[in-house]
Amino acid sequence: MGVAMTLQRYLDDNHVSYDVVTHRTTGCSTMSAQSSHISGNSLAKGVVLKSDGAYVLAVLPATRQVELARLQDLVGGPVTLATENEASQLFPDCQQGAVPALAVAYGIPAVVDGQLDDCDEIYFEGGDHRSLVHISGDQFGRLMDSMPHGRFAR
Repeated sequence: MGVAMTLQRYLDDNHVSYDVVTHRTTGCSTMSAQSSHISGNSLAKGVVLKSDGAYVLAVLPATRQVELARLQDLVGGPVTLATENEASQLFPDCQQGAVPALAVAYGIPAVVDGQLDDCDEIYFEGGDHRSLVHISGDQFGRLMDSMPHGRFAR
């Protein structure tokens, strides 16, 4: 499958230079980082959450987990994890569980953990369990600039 069409169009429309790193099929983002021989700290994973009846994507390093209490402070209300089926409906051209960090391409709001702000390079799921999109940290910062940033990962 490679990079999802929605994501590809978004990157092209925003004049983002990117390349695709392929790896063996994996079941989680930390394994994808290991398989691709990249730092899990520079692999941005997306975790789909629900807040006040709407979906929001928490974007954080693959090596970290969402700390819900901190995230609730950032979004101003309670948050819960969305189900795999709910996430799949939000990203219809992606394989189940292969959530791209650029939720804005799908019209979904996001919050970004500040640990990603200092990365020179960012990788994220391309829409399947074998492809990572690689862009510069500056480009990622530009694309995510309008999203709230804070510390919510542990």
